Amino acid sequence: MMTGMNTETCDPAESAALREIFASRPEAAPPAGWEAVRSFEAEHGIVLPEPYRTFVAEICDGLRAGPPYYGLLPLAQTPPDWGSDRAERRLAEPFPLTAAWLWEDDEEAVSEQEFEARTDAVFDHGSLLLGTDGCGMYWHLIVTGPQRGHVWQIAGEGAMPFGPQSPDALMPGVPGFTGWATHWAQGRPWFGDA
Repeated sequence: MMTGMNTETCDPAESAALREIFASRPEAAPPAGWEAVRSFEAEHGIVLPEPYRTFVAEICDGLRAGPPYYGLLPLAQTPPDWGSDRAERRLAEPFPLTAAWLWEDDEEAVSEQEFEARTDAVFDHGSLLLGTDGCGMYWHLIVTGPQRGHVWQIAGEGAMPFGPQSPDALMPGVPGFTGWATHWAQGRPWFGDA
């Protein structure tokens, strides 16, 4: 399990890094403000992890051009290709994973109903959608559970965290929203490049 991030207090250095990355971009949406953030949190029964919480309230609430490829979503939105027939998102339910799960390669014998329940929970519990890279690849910020504050890519093949520090990590880097945004701003590839 990845630990060591402070998701309760916004580190001024992280806030400054995010401001440097996003505030001067002409395609950046204005911040949502603290009232909108608190209203969203109350509606969903959560408190957003820092530094994302301060980022949305004070720096930027969406970006038309990356990250991800099709832009950073405003706080309360889902991507257009998310689908209206999906189950209700449950942000207050803990995100169920603590390690990558490539279900495309999972040979555990479970019923189709159990498999769908497990994957639905990965897509819809405990995470906020940050955006999409297209082709069903979505970036999620985990808002509840042991992975709170981490960014995960969830796609049709499986789910994997961004930022593990292990040598065999699929997406190595600095964990958390600031690490993810900085990685993108530096033009680095998501896979295999720490």
